[in-house]
Amino acid sequence: MRSPNRAALEALVAEATVDCYNESECVTGFYTMLDEHLDMPFQTEVLGAQVTVAGVDLTDENIVAICTRGRSRQRIRILDLPLPTPPPDGAQWIDAYRHWLR
Repeated sequence: MRSPNRAALEALVAEATVDCYNESECVTGFYTMLDEHLDMPFQTEVLGAQVTVAGVDLTDENIVAICTRGRSRQRIRILDLPLPTPPPDGAQWIDAYRHWLR
């Protein structure tokens, strides 16, 4: 899957942030889109270890991926998460979130 072009990213940003009145509501909008559209669980590699991305969560400041390996769990900022090739369906919402933050 190729990265969306600028117009496609801006359309996704508009969809995620419709009816938002402040930055916090916009982040919640992106979290909602990721939770609904990112095809999880999926496998990826973090620091050389194979992990399962089991879900996403919203912290006070960031959207995070919930990564598991065996009984261990780690939250990683969604923007810092290395994606597999090909990326999972819905990964364009990560690109849109990154675009919005610029």
